[in-house]
Amino acid sequence: MNSRHCVLSLSLKELEDWFQSAGYPAYRARQVFAGIYRKGKTDFMNFTELPLELRKRLSEEWVIYPLQLEQVLSSIDGTTKYLFKLQDGNFIETVLIPAGDRKTACLSTQVGCKYRCAFCASGLSGFKRNLTTCEIIWQILALKYGQGQALTNLVFMGMGEPLDNLENVLKAIRILNDKQGLAFGARRITVSTAGHIPGIRELKNFDLQINLSISIHSPYDSQRSTLMPINRKYPLEELLVAAEDYLKMGGRQLTLEYVLIKNLNDGLYEAEGLAAIARRLRAKVNLIAYSPVPNLPFERPGSKELAQFRKWLEERGVRVTLRQSKGIDIAAACGQLAGKFR
Repeated sequence: MNSRHCVLSLSLKELEDWFQSAGYPAYRARQVFAGIYRKGKTDFMNFTELPLELRKRLSEEWVIYPLQLEQVLSSIDGTTKYLFKLQDGNFIETVLIPAGDRKTACLSTQVGCKYRCAFCASGLSGFKRNLTTCEIIWQILALKYGQGQALTNLVFMGMGEPLDNLENVLKAIRILNDKQGLAFGARRITVSTAGHIPGIRELKNFDLQINLSISIHSPYDSQRSTLMPINRKYPLEELLVAAEDYLKMGGRQLTLEYVLIKNLNDGLYEAEGLAAIARRLRAKVNLIAYSPVPNLPFERPGSKELAQFRKWLEERGVRVTLRQSKGIDIAAACGQLAGKFR
């Protein structure tokens, strides 16, 4: 090989195949896999259980550490944002969100985003490229081993549309779930989508019981198309049919994400429409107060507006969780920090 490739892009089976094709026993691959995922090793020369000649060859042909940590911002509420520089000079963000005994890593899947939701910072600089499986996985390893964070949950909800990079995202999930590696439970992993219907259709055939979250943000097509241009390509009714099909094929219970924006989507009319969708899909609603983004004309609702909207939903038979917007003092909304480095 003329250039080094990232070993994190390989499943254990692929790693075993490479070792055997290179003339080494498969158990050497398992040693490398365990060393990376269970011990957090980032330098092949530290794999002292391997022969020196093999360590040198691995160092010449493969790399473990693909991202450079550029900046860490910590909020007064415990939220921490990590800015990573990719090898091509682009930037992505990963956010650690603590809540009680839970420590959730919010992961990016793309540099920028194609879908440019009106209120979101991720799409302001346009779409650059998909993240590789390696770049997705390294975000977890950097937090777990580089920062010493005992992660309990993963959400693919950071920069980008995960289902627009489905192949790399699902491969990363399989690798993270591998019992000989991190053994991260599928039920502690959530994939979020803005409404990418082809991705939902593919995801229903994925044999790991991960969670699916769908961003709604308005229950009506005209308003949703203004807030989320993806709705013009994948209208709300088609999205709901795809979600119903996902549930019929054995998908786990859905969560509907709803960012509440002051004087825009926070009225009784919107609450009634959202409640109807939630009942139709037997979904719970995750209600989130908007996190302001500089130069965007949207405002955060007050606590009274949040409480009222939640009450309207609950009165209509909807299970609601109120997700506190965290890290406002460190611009923790998706894409805000990376946007400064465009």
